[in-house]
Amino acid sequence: MDALVAVIIVLAVAVAVLAVQVVRSERELRKLAQFLNRRDSASNARVTISVHSRGFSSLGQAINRQLDRHQGERIAAEEHASEMRQGLTYLSHDIRTPLAGAKGYAQLLEDEGDVTARRRYLEAIERRIDDASKLLDQLFAYAQVQDPDYRIEREPVDANAALAETLAALYPQFQEKGWAPRIDLEDEQLVVLADAEALARIFRNLAVNALRYGADAPSIVQRGPGISFSNRVEDPGELDAARLFDRFYQGSESRSEGSGGLGLAIVAQLCRAIGAAATATLDGDVLTVAVEFEGARR
Repeated sequence: MDALVAVIIVLAVAVAVLAVQVVRSERELRKLAQFLNRRDSASNARVTISVHSRGFSSLGQAINRQLDRHQGERIAAEEHASEMRQGLTYLSHDIRTPLAGAKGYAQLLEDEGDVTARRRYLEAIERRIDDASKLLDQLFAYAQVQDPDYRIEREPVDANAALAETLAALYPQFQEKGWAPRIDLEDEQLVVLADAEALARIFRNLAVNALRYGADAPSIVQRGPGISFSNRVEDPGELDAARLFDRFYQGSESRSEGSGGLGLAIVAQLCRAIGAAATATLDGDVLTVAVEFEGARR
């Protein structure tokens, strides 16, 4: 009989202990739910666990890891939005500048009777409208390659032939600078899997970048599956090669007319789309931007 009483007492104590644990667990779960429901999404607060069991400790750690991840994503999204707003502000200014110039020349043209002066004003208006048009083209191209539904069908394309055609089309711009690009192609043909239009835009943007920011004629070299554009730059200290493919990045506080900082960002996006890799390095005052093609054959 005494043994039975002892067993009953032990069971009663065990039930009481379990009941206390259930109540404490229920209270802890309600506290966690209340914390998550009331927590400001921008808050740095993390959960604390007062029930020190293995299960609750693991739960608290898992919740805090998710909160850390969410905070990191929120900060990244805010930085992205801030960068985009700043970039669009710059781009808006860059577009307005040539348009304002064109408007000013149009007002001068209105009151000008001299034929030579009128022709000069018309040419200036045309140049500024062309600058604005190029910026809008860049913005459209960047928006296009950013579209999740944007797809490129790859097929064999002779990269060296595409490069030659691109440079030939830019001959007037090189001539205006008094530059003759140094071209060194290891192979007569370099067949890569790409889209012809995308490849032409990649080469054009690289060449225009060299024309716009280079201090002398670029050196264009093809070795194996890679093609690189190298040229001296005036202020290497103002240039961060690691950021060259960032959208809206222009390397210095002074804005360049006719540039929205999207040219190399488009290059990077198009390279990813065709399975190529774009890299930029700065050696002294020489900037080299290279494209390495996947599965190229010669």
